[in-house]
This record gives sequence, structure tokens and C-alpha cells, in this order.
Amino acid sequence: MAPHDFWQELHPPGTFAEQEEFTSFYIAALEDGRQLRLPIRALADGNHALASLIVNQAGFAVLDALAESLAEKIRPMRIDVVAGLPTLGLTLAAAVAQKLGHGRYVPLGTSRKFWYRDELSVALSSITTPTQQKRLYIDPRMLPLLAERRVALIDDVISSGASIVAGLELLAACGIEPAAIGAAMLQSERWREKLAAAGPQWEARIAGVFATPMLERNAAGRWQAARL
Repeated sequence: MAPHDFWQELHPPGTFAEQEEFTSFYIAALEDGRQLRLPIRALADGNHALASLIVNQAGFAVLDALAESLAEKIRPMRIDVVAGLPTLGLTLAAAVAQKLGHGRYVPLGTSRKFWYRDELSVALSSITTPTQQKRLYIDPRMLPLLAERRVALIDDVISSGASIVAGLELLAACGIEPAAIGAAMLQSERWREKLAAAGPQWEARIAGVFATPMLERNAAGRWQAARL
């Protein structure tokens, strides 16, 4: 596949046979069986890799399907307002809020406006930008939208857990405890330990459209799910 062809189409159930080995792309499946091809990104050690999803590059039909599925998963939690994590989580958060029938959502950000308050910020790291030192902010003017409401914190992918925990820490500084945490993809299992350290209540509040494993290179040079 050409690089720009990824994330543009959901395939009917059974289009791709179940596989234990992969070469250039991984097959993820939604709960209804539809399949999505995800490029495989090798990690620095060369022997491990992850399936990748860049949601703001996805076709509109794919984004719509992911948002619909995630909205249905968190709908029973009676969400009043959606908060989105930057950068890629903002695209999904806005779409999920619309699917829930909301008129707006609350975007968190990494760009400090002059009216922001430093005490309403936390350090932020990301698996896709590991060398960048950033801070996560909330616009103080948005706080009344979140206060005493049932909030869902949305990111596109939960991988290492660093971004979602930063979001939880920022909301905690604002006196807010989300009722739900949502993502399109739960990437490997690495996030579980960091999330558990942040609080025992969080894992039960996680909702993901689909999950993908850590991959490792086998003797044939192909990728397979890593053995735990």
C-alpha cells in the first residue's frame, strides 16, 4: 500500500483472513467485524513494533465509524461533556461529542495563551514525539463547562499511558474526575501499569474501539504478537 492509502477505508468482515504473522500492515477488527489496515512502525530496537493509527489522516468514513463506536461505548456512562487531548485526540473527541448529541467539547492544548494559568498545566510526553518537552493546559474559561459534570476524557490512542495520565492529572488539578476515558485504539498493554499507578478506579472506566498488541520480529523476519 502507498503510505497515504492507510486509514482510508473500513473493509467488510472477513475481507482479510485471520493472521498470526504480518509484514507491512496489521489487521485490526471493530466489534462488528469490519477490518482496518494499520501500518506497522518499528521501534528503536528494531525487533519490536506497533500498529499505527493517525486519526486526523483517516478518511471521513473511518473517523465517523470510530467516533460512532466509541460514543456508543461511553453513552451508558451518561456523559455530559467531552474533553479532548492534543493533538490527535482532538479530532476524535470533537466527533465523539457530536455523536453523543453535544453542541461542543472542551479541547485541552499544548499552546500557552497569555490568559492561561501555570498552575492549571502539567508536563506532557507522547510516544509519537518523545523528544519534545511540552506542557498540557486547559483554558480557564472552559472550567465552568466541566465543573460538576460527567466528563469523558478522549484521546486517539492510549499507548504508554503518559498522555492520558497527564490529562487525568490536569483535570484533577481542576477538581474534576472523569467518568470515562476513551480512545479509538488501545495500543499494546504498556499503559495498564501507568494507569493503575494513577488510581485503581481508572482501568474500569477505559473504553476502546479496538486493541492492538506489541509486535515482535520472528525468525522469518515477519511481525507477530509479542509473547508476554
